[in-house]
Amino acid sequence: MNKKPQWFLIETEEDYNDAVARYEKIKHASAGEEHQEKLLLVHLIAQYESSLWDVPEVDPVEMIKIRMEDFGYKAADLAAIYGDKGTVSKVLNYKKPLSLTMIRKFSKLLHLPASELLKEYKLAN
Repeated sequence: MNKKPQWFLIETEEDYNDAVARYEKIKHASAGEEHQEKLLLVHLIAQYESSLWDVPEVDPVEMIKIRMEDFGYKAADLAAIYGDKGTVSKVLNYKKPLSLTMIRKFSKLLHLPASELLKEYKLAN
């Protein structure tokens, strides 16, 4: 018999890794107890991540550029993940907004909370 996992506040990296691993297993659940567990995990994971990351008050594109510099990435590296060099260039030059797909991929690649990339910012005219 499988024992239902008990979740509490995430306080350690081990707790965090366990929560992320469990989330990956149930992320497609759309109903029932696993769906409720998934929603709880999203909240707990986000809370833990926000307590760790000291995110500067800059717009999402500037945040991406800062993290690119931190990791030594170029626009071509982002394009390799996203799949379209022209669109990445337009985003980095404030000519096109970030898409939801970009936010998801860049959040993972650059270790940024997706919520920070969702913030509104002005595009160049």
